[in-house]
Amino acid sequence: MKRLAIAALSLLSASLPAFAADKMATLDPKVPCVIEYPKASLMNEEKGTVVLSLKLSADGKVQESKVSKSSGFKNLDKAASTSITKCKFQAPGGEQWQTLEYVWKLE
Repeated sequence: MKRLAIAALSLLSASLPAFAADKMATLDPKVPCVIEYPKASLMNEEKGTVVLSLKLSADGKVQESKVSKSSGFKNLDKAASTSITKCKFQAPGGEQWQTLEYVWKLE
């Protein structure tokens, strides 16, 4: 039986400058956001949710990524933190911190 590995992104909240406090960043659909399930995690059937804090630049690039809540597995946490730096966001203006939930699951 073939397993399907899924990683899902969910933007949770943002800490924005006062002039943009009602808007959140979104993933830029023009830039592919490749999320690869770690091979060792697939073999060990690891799954879980990691929460990341991201510092986004005004142009939507991830400047910094920190694990706020671990999935319980180092490989999944590291893969989420590393993968997200390759993604680009459409930021509503100025530098900001964004909270993102990464869900790793096997189906």
